[in-house]
Amino acid sequence: MFSSPGAIALQIGPLAIRWYGLLIATGVLLGTTLAHREAIRRGIDPDRLLNAIVVAVLVALLGARLYYVLFNWDYYAANPAKILAVWEGGLAIHGGLIAGLLATILYCRHAQLSLPLTLDIMAPCVAIGQAIGRWGNFFNQEAFGVQTNLPWRLYIDPAHRPPPLAAFEYFHPTFLYESLWNLLVFGLLWFGLRKRLQERRGALTLCYLGLYSIGRFFVEGLRIDSLMLGSFRAAQVVSLLLVVASGVGLFLMARRK
Repeated sequence: MFSSPGAIALQIGPLAIRWYGLLIATGVLLGTTLAHREAIRRGIDPDRLLNAIVVAVLVALLGARLYYVLFNWDYYAANPAKILAVWEGGLAIHGGLIAGLLATILYCRHAQLSLPLTLDIMAPCVAIGQAIGRWGNFFNQEAFGVQTNLPWRLYIDPAHRPPPLAAFEYFHPTFLYESLWNLLVFGLLWFGLRKRLQERRGALTLCYLGLYSIGRFFVEGLRIDSLMLGSFRAAQVVSLLLVVASGVGLFLMARRK
């Protein structure tokens, strides 16, 4: 059993430094450092890659927030001041992936960078960034799962429990499940597949999309705060589509050999 120590890492007068922002920044910094190292190894200009990452990260954060706000529009329409309150949580990874991908495509065209190679360099770095960033949900006491009495159960304060589950104290730490899965995906990509697939540009990106989506599909089934598409969980629908797209893409690459 464990519980969050609170959302604020450091308070300096009226200035509050939150764990959520610190962890996202740490994930971005580590991912960028690894991407810089990989760019040098793969023989492309690391400065141009760094510019692509900066553009992708900024647009991805905007896309992740916009995606989340649109799925919760009734709340944000009534509380428009909360739209910019990203420090309280509310970033949807699939919105970030879509927006970041579009930004990377446009930047690579502008800077004449190879899109498949750029994405292959970024893919493992996104996975490790996700593994770290997910811990922001722990400190904010959000994105947890259904009630449980397992030994690794997560205590949630009454103020953060949804009304229908107010009588329960302990829940599945789905943030932890996804963080560990993302860490495993990073290990497979970085240490197992990165060099083996470097001659097949785009293959590593497809592996990331497929592997991440498999884990996200199952973890999402435990969450109680899923964004919904009608009667379906949006993240599960998108995850299934990405698994299929990844499988088809890798199959076509194999046949092309």
